[in-house]
Amino acid sequence: MLIPLLLAAALPAPSQQQMKATVTTLVGFGTRHTLSTTTDPKRGIGAARDWAAARFRAIAADCGGCITVDRISRSFTGPRAPNGVVVEDVLGIQRGRDPNRVVIVGGHIDSRVTNEMNATSDAPGANDDASGVALVLEAARILSKRHFDATIVYAIFSGEEQGLWGSTLLAETAKTRGWQISAMLNNDIIGNSIGQGGVREAKTVRVFSEGIRAAEDLPQQQARRADGGEDDGPSRALAKAIDGIAGTIPGGLDVFVDRRPDRFGRGGDHEPFLKLGYPAVRFSVAAENWDRQHQDLRTENGTVYGDTIDGMDFAYLAKVTAINMATIVRLASAPAAPGGVSMSGALSRDTTVKWAAVPGAVGYRVRWRRDDLQDWTDKRDVTATTIILPQVPVDDHFVGVSALAADGSESLVSFAGRPPRN
Repeated sequence: MLIPLLLAAALPAPSQQQMKATVTTLVGFGTRHTLSTTTDPKRGIGAARDWAAARFRAIAADCGGCITVDRISRSFTGPRAPNGVVVEDVLGIQRGRDPNRVVIVGGHIDSRVTNEMNATSDAPGANDDASGVALVLEAARILSKRHFDATIVYAIFSGEEQGLWGSTLLAETAKTRGWQISAMLNNDIIGNSIGQGGVREAKTVRVFSEGIRAAEDLPQQQARRADGGEDDGPSRALAKAIDGIAGTIPGGLDVFVDRRPDRFGRGGDHEPFLKLGYPAVRFSVAAENWDRQHQDLRTENGTVYGDTIDGMDFAYLAKVTAINMATIVRLASAPAAPGGVSMSGALSRDTTVKWAAVPGAVGYRVRWRRDDLQDWTDKRDVTATTIILPQVPVDDHFVGVSALAADGSESLVSFAGRPPRN
């Protein structure tokens, strides 16, 4: 794993100036409400999406056409769009050597004020979520200079504030196209370090991930519970991997692995991917400032309300971007995570671990830990697809397996459950 970490460390630092320019431009469209105008060339979500597509085209021109722009759309109707609205996502697709295995990084371009149906008032949406769009475009600008095994999809969603419609559109499109998604990184509200009441938290970023999987039916959930795998599903494995990757970035942020799918009672654009069984997490700031979220622009009793650019910390945003990019580098360089990982060893002091071979893998990393711990403590690299772990009793240990590329890049860890019945 040393080579990929060196590659990640050698990435150019995200440009604070570039991301500030992106946020400034997006704020300049006045409102980016999903129901706002799509015909005005200077105002509204239509102009903002056109600008984002132009940015992807400019990045593509700078890398010899390595990125293609794909604009997918569909009409949605719901409580926040009773008359229906066409939701469009702007995608930059960087084809890898495997066009069907995909890593997605995304943020939403739409904004809102206090009334979720107000499509005309200024809704700058600097932090929510021009910050995420800035990260996506900056990652595309930097990573487009490299070649990867997996395809990278840089996703700019619409319709988040109306019902996660843009991410629903992309998740369903991914399923229709047969994409094998190794990871989906959702970035939403990632650009401030001063939270509610003036609390400053500039050293930590939260990464939210599900435990029991939304895509599992009741028997599958019961099986996971019986195996003790609540803390080791694909999305939790992704969050743990991000935590480890962040620790290799000098001067970076500590990752708070938040063990729930999103903030309490709230949601985000990773959730439609979770519902379809894809590994997905949400990045969000350590300390939110609710006076600057979903607010009409105003000052009351000396308190300034509104999601304006002066509330952002671009040094902090750059550090969140660096973690995203290093994660993409690792997972887009690695093979897919192993499938069919099982372990057995009842009435024995030894545990036998088996898994299916992974195309492109030159080896595998078997990890284990005592089952009173959350993080892996031991590992062994092998080239076969079965191993016996002596003196590792199956009753008292959790086991997982990842796949390795020739350069040492490591996939996510797949948790070992019981073998299928014959």
